[in-house]
Amino acid sequence: MSEALKESNYSFNGQTDFYRGKVRDVYYFGDKMAVVASDRISAFDHILPRAIPYKGQVLNGVATHFLEASKSIVPNWLINVPHPNVAIGHRCEPIKLEMVIRGYLAGHAWRTYKSGERILCGELMSDGMKESDKFPEPLITPATKAEEGHDVDISAKNILAQEIVTEEVWDQLCNYTRALFDLGTKMAAERGLILVDTKYEFGIKDGKIMLIDEIHTPDSSRYFILEGYAERQASGERQQQLSKEFVREWLMDNQFQGLEGQTMPEMPDDFLNVVTDRYVDLYERITGKPFKKDAYANIDSDISDSINNYFNSLPH
Repeated sequence: MSEALKESNYSFNGQTDFYRGKVRDVYYFGDKMAVVASDRISAFDHILPRAIPYKGQVLNGVATHFLEASKSIVPNWLINVPHPNVAIGHRCEPIKLEMVIRGYLAGHAWRTYKSGERILCGELMSDGMKESDKFPEPLITPATKAEEGHDVDISAKNILAQEIVTEEVWDQLCNYTRALFDLGTKMAAERGLILVDTKYEFGIKDGKIMLIDEIHTPDSSRYFILEGYAERQASGERQQQLSKEFVREWLMDNQFQGLEGQTMPEMPDDFLNVVTDRYVDLYERITGKPFKKDAYANIDSDISDSINNYFNSLPH
């Protein structure tokens, strides 16, 4: 089995704070931050016991690809990528919303629809739809960002009523979300993929909205294979996916959905290899570039050196 980067534990000169997320370890340096993409994988808001080799490199590479492509649409946090697992960026004040946008009836939206509900986050889903059908127009179905546990669906009406953001900021977030999704959809189609749904996160720096976190990665997005989509829909076949949904399905098959009293199963080696292969496949499909596996032999010191070298190079 390949090694994997389960976590990082550094202490840098000039470091002002640290935060460990489900997947990323974040080192703060005043108004900047160094984000280490680990190989941890989460589902149903729980971190799985085993890390996925090369997953962090895939996520960092895909996110960088799309952040560079979208910076003319909305300013983003990314400044530099000094190592395949590291991104340096601006520290922003996060807006406590996930801007989820759905072009197709899949995942959480489908589970909601199948239960008989037709309203999701205040948005109407028409009767008579099948799983993986395309919505007439993409639906924005936001969620509140929870410090711990599950994010919670919320409607635009309640966002404004709870004063999470002003109406002006909400309108701008929606405009950015639709423009980013439109770009992601076009870029996916060029690579023979359908961007099914995704989420964006935003923050504030110097009074301006900035795109933060990753975008269009297999952790934050769902993709279908474009070729044969219409035929599969017509015949009632399941769509071919490139996303983390197959990990969630494996967990559900093993009686785990993150509910109280359930025990998280541990991936066997063969399935772990399948997950790595799927992440690498998505990287190559979505970027059109070959994936280069960066060796794990000296990864701790390589990451540490890359962050130190970047911040030491800044004018003091």
